[in-house]
Amino acid sequence: MKFLDQVKIYIKAGDGGDGSPSFRREKFIEFGGPDGGDGGNGGSVILKSERNLNTLIDYRYQQHHKAGRGTDGAGKKRTGRGGEDLILKVPLGTQVFEEDNKTLIYDFKKQNDKFVVASGGKGGLGNVRFKSSTNRAPRKFTKGKKGEEFIIWLQLKTIADIGIIGLPNAGKSSLLSAITGATPKIANYKFTTLNPNLGVAIYDDKEIVIADIPGLIEGAHKGVGLGIKFLKHIERCKTLLHLIDITEKNLENSYNQVKNELKNYSKDLLKKREIIVLNKVDLIEKNKIKDIVKKFSKNKKSETATLSTLNKKSVSNIKAILLNYVS
Repeated sequence: MKFLDQVKIYIKAGDGGDGSPSFRREKFIEFGGPDGGDGGNGGSVILKSERNLNTLIDYRYQQHHKAGRGTDGAGKKRTGRGGEDLILKVPLGTQVFEEDNKTLIYDFKKQNDKFVVASGGKGGLGNVRFKSSTNRAPRKFTKGKKGEEFIIWLQLKTIADIGIIGLPNAGKSSLLSAITGATPKIANYKFTTLNPNLGVAIYDDKEIVIADIPGLIEGAHKGVGLGIKFLKHIERCKTLLHLIDITEKNLENSYNQVKNELKNYSKDLLKKREIIVLNKVDLIEKNKIKDIVKKFSKNKKSETATLSTLNKKSVSNIKAILLNYVS
């Protein structure tokens, strides 16, 4: 499935049904009184968050959405049937903006959250509503109100317990696959991951939602390599797992390059909890790993761990560490 994190759609709530101007007509009753019923209310357009969705791609191909119209009232004081509500499912983490794409209307942060984005029109009144002691045969009735209609923007910012960040080809997709069983595209070249991937890990009966964020390159905060589109997904991750290829010539530069991009985009990202994981240790001689880790982790407040995605015990150890960062 393709990933889409922003889309513009048109929504229209249902119009209310018209009231009825009916009069009672029965055999042997020459002048029956008014008996027109009210029109039914129009259906509303409701957005509902769904954790199992991770893209807005469905709205790329269907951009017009209308709820049901209320039916008209009828004789014998029969009220029209209400229009059917239209429920549109969106991924958890979706933000709803007005047509200007700047004014935030609603933010979906909880599973199965609902928001009425367009209310249906009220049904019109039948003529029986206007009967009085001075007006025994009113012909007055009212039309149903129009349902609300808007153009809105949906923007998706991935919500995850852990966000995996790092330079391209650090092994982020391999780690996500090893921990969660997700099947992102994996290959030994840069920019394999072009869209955020989500996976769920179950460990000690606890669920951990993990996001693999595409590799950040220098200038990402300015939009280089679609960096801004990816950086905004990191904003919603509670903890960052900073993955670094241990075979890099200068680990400190690799680490600082990503940290600088986070800082330049938003200093708030630097306040997030961080786990540093040195990956691909299977490519380094065992007697050298300890010295590399000791030298790199010096003066760093973040927890530092090592990983080989080819080693089940190593992957299991990372899972255990992640549990400490999931509330």
